[in-house]
Amino acid sequence: MKFQSRWLTLAIVSAALFLVVIDMTVLYTALPSLAQALHTTASEKLWILNAYSLVMAGLMPVMGALGDRLGHRRVFIFGMVTFGVASMLAAFAPTAAMLIAARALLAVGGAAMMPATIAIIRTSFQDPKELALAIGIWAAIASGGAAIGPLLGGALLEHFWWGSVFLINVPIIGVATLLALHYVPVRAGNPDITIDLASCWQSMLGIIALAYGIKEFAKPDSHSLLAWSALLFGALLLAVFIRRQLRIPRPLIDLRLLCAAPIATGMLVALIASMTLIGFELVLSQRLQLVAGKSPLEAGAFVLPISLGSFFAGPLAGALIGRVGSVRVIVAGLCMTALGIAGYMFLRDASVWAQVLILALCGIGIGSSLTASSTLVMSNVAEDRAGMAGSVEGVAYEFGGGFGVTIFGSIMTAVYVANVQEMGLSHMAGSSLDEAHTYAQAHPGASQALASAMQAFEASFTWVSALVAAMLFGLACMVLLNRKKLPTR
Repeated sequence: MKFQSRWLTLAIVSAALFLVVIDMTVLYTALPSLAQALHTTASEKLWILNAYSLVMAGLMPVMGALGDRLGHRRVFIFGMVTFGVASMLAAFAPTAAMLIAARALLAVGGAAMMPATIAIIRTSFQDPKELALAIGIWAAIASGGAAIGPLLGGALLEHFWWGSVFLINVPIIGVATLLALHYVPVRAGNPDITIDLASCWQSMLGIIALAYGIKEFAKPDSHSLLAWSALLFGALLLAVFIRRQLRIPRPLIDLRLLCAAPIATGMLVALIASMTLIGFELVLSQRLQLVAGKSPLEAGAFVLPISLGSFFAGPLAGALIGRVGSVRVIVAGLCMTALGIAGYMFLRDASVWAQVLILALCGIGIGSSLTASSTLVMSNVAEDRAGMAGSVEGVAYEFGGGFGVTIFGSIMTAVYVANVQEMGLSHMAGSSLDEAHTYAQAHPGASQALASAMQAFEASFTWVSALVAAMLFGLACMVLLNRKKLPTR
C-alpha cells in the first residue's frame, strides 16, 4: 500500500473510532437535560447509559469474527452506516424507550467498527515500526475521545438541545463512509473461518449478563440478588462457551491463541491497567467533590490531565516501541503510572500545578503501556485473526473498567465504614461520605463529625491508591520476569 494511502486509511478509521468512544461518555453531561425532556424514570436513565456499553461488549467477538470472514472493510462500512442511522434515531427519539432502542442500535454499529478499526490498521501497516506508531495514534484517539465526550456534551448543550450530542455524529459518519468506500483497501476475508451460531449467542448473552452483574454491583443502591443472578448466569454461559470453543474445529474465539505469551501478556496488561486506572479515577473524583468541595464539572476538568497525558503518550510510545520494544515500554509505562499514583497520595494537598503534573504523569504512563500492550497483541497475531484479537482486547477493556468500579468502589466503602465505626460515627456517616454531608446539612452542629468522616474517606482513598499502585508495580515486575518469553521488538 502506498505511503499516503495507508496513513489516510488510519485517519478514516480513527475518525470513526473517535465517535464510538465519544458516545460512551457524551451522555454524562447531557443526561439531566435529556431526562427532563423525556420524563425518564431512574431505571430508564440507567438503561440509556448502559445499553450502549453492554450491547457493544456482547457483540464485539461476533463482529470481530465476521470481519475476519467477510473482510474488515465491509464490516467497518456496515458499522458506520448503522451508527449514522442510529444517531439520527437517537437525536429525535420521542420517548425514553425509543432512545434506549436507538442506543442499542448505536452499539451494533460501534461493535462492528471497534474491532475493524484495529484490524484494518494491522493489515494496512506491514512495517513493525509503522504499525507501532499507528497503534499509538489509535490508542490516543480512543483515550482522547473518552475524555472529550463529557466536555463536548456540555459545550453542545450550551447552545442546542440534547439531541445535538447524537446529531453531530451524522455528518462526520457520512464523510468518513464516503472516504472509506474510496480509500480503505479491499482485502478478502478468510472464508474458512466459520461463524458458529451457538457460540455467537453464548458469548453475547454471557458477556452482557456478566457485564450487567458487575455494573449492578457497582451501583450504590444495587440489588444483590439481581447482581448475583446475572453474574452466575453470565459465568455459566461463558463456561459453556469456552468448553465449546475448545472442542469445535473452527472456534469463534481461538482460545489457544492465549497460550502465546505475547498475546496473553498484552491482554492481561489491557485488563489490569484499565481496571486500576478506572478504580483510581473513581476514588479521585469522589475525593475532589466530597473532600475538596469541587463541582462535578470542576472534578472532571481536574482529572483531565490523565486523559490528555494518555492522548499525547500514544504516538510517542508507538514511535519508541520501534526502538526499544514493546516490553520495555510496557514496564516503563506501568512503573510511571504506579509512581504517579503513589506520588499523588503525598501531593494531594499540594499546589494545583503539582497535582496536575503528577496526574499527567499517570496518564503518560497508562497511555504508553496500553499502546505497547495493543502492539504486542496485534504484531503477534495472524492478519486473518486480527478482528478476533481486537474484539477480545475490546472486551478486556470493558470488563477492566467494570471490575475497577466494582472492586475498588467496594474497597473504598469497606475502609470508610470500618473507620467511621471505629470513630463511633455510624449514625451520621452511614456507608458513604455523601450520607455524612446530607446529615451535616440537616444538623448544623455536626461540622466536627463531618470533618472526622472526611478523615475516614481520606483513609479509604489512601488504601485504594496504594493498592492500585502496588498492582501496577506488581504487573510490571511480572512482565519483566517473563521478558524472555516475549519478543524483543
